Amino acid sequence: MMRALLKFNALLAHSWALSWCLYRLHGICLIGSPREEIWYFAYGANMHSSTFRQWRGMCPREWRPGRVRGYRLRFNLKTPPRGIDIYANLSADPAAEVWGVLYRITRRDLVCLGATEGVPWWRYRPLSLDAEDLSGTTLPAVAYVAQGDEDDCKPSLRYLTLPSCGRARERTAYLKIIFSS
Repeated sequence: MMRALLKFNALLAHSWALSWCLYRLHGICLIGSPREEIWYFAYGANMHSSTFRQWRGMCPREWRPGRVRGYRLRFNLKTPPRGIDIYANLSADPAAEVWGVLYRITRRDLVCLGATEGVPWWRYRPLSLDAEDLSGTTLPAVAYVAQGDEDDCKPSLRYLTLPSCGRARERTAYLKIIFSS
């Protein structure tokens, strides 16, 4: 059922007008032009280049390491119905920060990315926040967050094996983020 919903969502994502209506029905406003470029903050599996580019089908115009202050990384989203896989999530925490990857994409790309993440059907919702790149420049960004479970779980094998495919520098940064949560 979930797979069929994601495929249907991907078809809708190619039409800005249909996506606008669908998001509106779920209480999410699509703002701006589909061609407008924005920064997307990736903090989980989407940090990994092959996941973001190949699995999600994204072609970012630019990317850079970045962080978001006031949030922490949690693994508190279980997949329905069995709850075997655990997904990453952000949770507000004024004393924390989360490192990830900032990708510059279009708003249309964000909607297509959302389709692969189950937006607007499932738990994730877009959240506007301020991110910082390595030079300290503050960039307005969008991240996907969800209302997670109270308890955290251990990262799934999927999260732990993703870095084995990437470049050494990418693997090291990814593992530091996962194990510091």
